[in-house]
Amino acid sequence: MTSVYDFSATTIDGKPRKLADYKGKVLLVVNTASKCGFTPQYKGLEALYKKYKDKGLVVLGFPSNQFGAQEPGPESEIAEFCEMNFGVTFPLFSKVDVNGDAAHPLFKYLTSTKKGLLGSEGIKWNFTKFLVDKKGEVVERYAPTTKPEDLVKDIEKALAA
Repeated sequence: MTSVYDFSATTIDGKPRKLADYKGKVLLVVNTASKCGFTPQYKGLEALYKKYKDKGLVVLGFPSNQFGAQEPGPESEIAEFCEMNFGVTFPLFSKVDVNGDAAHPLFKYLTSTKKGLLGSEGIKWNFTKFLVDKKGEVVERYAPTTKPEDLVKDIEKALAA
């Protein structure tokens, strides 16, 4: 696998989606959770998506229940929560594991391509973010504590490239 475009995932409403459908776009891939201290970041992620989607940014949310069981509900509940509480319109996908043997292949690729603190591959918590350029290459990894609004410079740079 040489880019994120080599992967597929299931949308939150159960449809298969090839990430190649996003070729030529800048992607912000985020593992999310509805009952996390960082859950208010949904608002900032949606603001980024609305501001830059016409320029080529797509935010992709991947719910995960691997950290403190903070995403326990079914996909329908997650989708409703995100829409009702944060007005989320960016694409959401089915719940996935982001670490371990059962990790979604996309996250295995992301974490091996852009390692975290001290070179670790594992994702430490919800709302870890990966910025992917228009060629499908991972250019940056951000900690859960990095607020969406702090990504503006990097997103604008990726969109201009």
